[in-house]
Amino acid sequence: MSQDVQLDSVTMRFGDTVAVREVSLTIRAGEFFSFLGPSGCGKTTILRMISGFMEPTSGAVRIGGRDMRGIGPNRRPTALIFQNLALFPLMTVAENIGFGLEVRGVPAGDRKRRVAELLELVALPGTADKRVTDLSGGQRQRIAIARALAVEPAVLLLDEPLSALDLKLRQHMRAELRELQKRTGVTFIYITHDQGEALTMSDRIGVMSRGVLEQVGDGQAIYDHPETAFVASFVGESNRFAGPVVEAADGWAVLDTGFGRLRGRNPRRLAPGDHATLFVRPERLSLGWSENTLNNVLDARVSHRDFEGAFVNAFLDGGLTVQVPHLGQEPAFVPGETVRLGFRAEDAVALPGA
Repeated sequence: MSQDVQLDSVTMRFGDTVAVREVSLTIRAGEFFSFLGPSGCGKTTILRMISGFMEPTSGAVRIGGRDMRGIGPNRRPTALIFQNLALFPLMTVAENIGFGLEVRGVPAGDRKRRVAELLELVALPGTADKRVTDLSGGQRQRIAIARALAVEPAVLLLDEPLSALDLKLRQHMRAELRELQKRTGVTFIYITHDQGEALTMSDRIGVMSRGVLEQVGDGQAIYDHPETAFVASFVGESNRFAGPVVEAADGWAVLDTGFGRLRGRNPRRLAPGDHATLFVRPERLSLGWSENTLNNVLDARVSHRDFEGAFVNAFLDGGLTVQVPHLGQEPAFVPGETVRLGFRAEDAVALPGA
């Protein structure tokens, strides 16, 4: 049965280095939750504190309401899937899956029955007698999940398990992992630096930077309504217009930027004189806008363009990027030309800092 996980002001220090700083969060039972962030941001350290391989310097980890301090990894209701999967190469698939059950003293007949059930669950029936070295990368991934589920954990912890797979296989495994989580109802806590993985699979995402939990929300909230400059920069692509705030009223802010005065949402209640950056996604900029009180309009010269099949990315002077769908027509952005672009104020967000 799945259980919730509570982090209460959890901090982890290594000497003078603070790897995780006062993270408080409740991950709900049966939720697919992802920690997203760059290397070194503290997400794997959090996973190891939840699993029991590390004890927090301060704060508490609770699983199902029970404080885990002093409880080792083998006594916690968790299972951890490492990045390298850590399968036993000299064992068969069945022996790998049943290893944890054997350690716990489960009789051979019950182990065999449970292994068969799990192979059906991960869609690999008939592979029990194969060596794991004979399987593909995606199949080995599923065996690792089956082995973790064999001991019926309340919480399954996954540390970047898809990072070694090629792009197509990663995309396929995203869907399989999400479907598997829905079928089992187990709480999944997933670690990744891949935005696509987090946005595609997760019920909610926690974005981390330098040991700090910057924002928690579902994928659409994280993408459309970033709360900090780091989240706006790290999750997806953004155009940035920096400058002082010259007007602020009714939830809007106007910045004086290198492209003129531009307007956007003001969720952090910036005031005139504050230095800020206006963030707007490349797909929200488009050609041929007329000036009015609701639109932001600017001119920029096209530097070059990249064709990516379904999309064309146009790069403009001043560090701007525009993404438009490829519709099989003449290119909308010709290198060397100056174009007029526009975007709605509600599609931009002003946040503190450069």
